[in-house]
Amino acid sequence: MAKSAIQALGTPQERAVEASRQVAVVVGASVFVALCAHITIPLMPLTPVPLTVQNLGVLLVGLLLGSRRGFAALALYLLEGGVGLPVFNPTGPGGIAQFHGATGGFLIVYPFVAFLAGYIFERGARSFARAAIAGLLAEILLFAGGLSWLYVFTHSLAKAAYLGLYWFVAAEVMKVMFAAAIATRWRRSAVKQ
Repeated sequence: MAKSAIQALGTPQERAVEASRQVAVVVGASVFVALCAHITIPLMPLTPVPLTVQNLGVLLVGLLLGSRRGFAALALYLLEGGVGLPVFNPTGPGGIAQFHGATGGFLIVYPFVAFLAGYIFERGARSFARAAIAGLLAEILLFAGGLSWLYVFTHSLAKAAYLGLYWFVAAEVMKVMFAAAIATRWRRSAVKQ
C-alpha cells in the first residue's frame, strides 16, 4: 500500500495497524527468501555456486510485493545475513563473508532484482506474459551481477560463465515460468476477493 493510501486511513490507530501490517509483510518476505535459500543442491566440484530455490523466492517477492516492498524485503534479507543470521544457503561461509565468496555478486543485486521484477509487473496488465518478461529481465540483472563478481575472481568471462551461468540456465527458465504463473494466479485471486 502506498504512503498516500496509509494516510487516507482515518485514525492514527488505523494508520499504525496498516504500517505494522506492511512491516510484517516485508519481514515475512525476507524469511521466505531465507527458507528458499536452504533448499539447495551443491554442484561442487563443478562450480562453487549452488543450485538453489532462493532466486525463485526473490522473483516471487518482487512480483507479489511490488518494487518498493520487494526491494525493502531483500535489503532486510541481506542485512539479516550480513549480521550473521543463518539466512544464506548453508554451503557458504555465512555472515558478511558470504558477500566476498562466489555468490556475493548474486546476493548484492537481490534487492534490485526484486525491484525490477516488481516495477515491470506493477505497470500495466498483470498478465502471465508481463510477469514472465519481468522475471526474465530481473534474471538477466541477477546474472549480470553474479557473473561480474565471478569475473573479478577469475579474470575470465568464459570461466565466470562456466561457474555461474551454464549450469543454471534450464533451472532459471523454469523458475521464471513458475514465478510468473504463481504471481498471475495470486493477482487474479486477489482481484476476485
